Amino acid sequence: MEFYINGDKVDVQIEGEKTIGDVLHSFAQECENNKAAVIGIRINNESVTADMFDEVSKKELSENTKFDFNVVTETAIKESFANLAGYLQTLAEEIEEVPSLFINGKGNEANNSIKKLADAIDQFCHVAALASLFPETFNTTKIGDKNFTQFFEDFSPILTDFENALASNDTVLVGDLCEYEICPRLHEMATSLSTSCQ
Repeated sequence: MEFYINGDKVDVQIEGEKTIGDVLHSFAQECENNKAAVIGIRINNESVTADMFDEVSKKELSENTKFDFNVVTETAIKESFANLAGYLQTLAEEIEEVPSLFINGKGNEANNSIKKLADAIDQFCHVAALASLFPETFNTTKIGDKNFTQFFEDFSPILTDFENALASNDTVLVGDLCEYEICPRLHEMATSLSTSCQ
């Protein structure tokens, strides 16, 4: 049998496990004990989705069974949040400059900052989703006085307005939203993330 974790081959001792499900259960327990979570499983090079899980679990182990686990750790999430905190702080300062970039005819620079903003928000949502796998550690994380979900419920309409302003090329509204709505929230996100990573 072969075991891979995040692409790296590892040596694993089997202790009486008979089915694929036994191995998956033991591995999940081991992850939990080590503040890690499984976010992807491939068996014999085939992805195992949630609706296939029970069926696959019943299969007998064979000498050729290959397990490939994609795992995330609590520590890795804290590191991602810490890196993101620093990046959001810098980005907030960049986003604050967007109105004056448009006024001074530097639309390309402004648009580069806006693209970075979209990427950073995507990245934040991805890491926040992974953080939800460790509720005992990250459930208390707040941005201002809101949890992640409440914060984004509040932020989403602003991002929608922002998207519409970009689509209609309304640089005045884009600039206002950057300066008065988005920039303060990026600062809040950065502060929150840097404290949650302590």
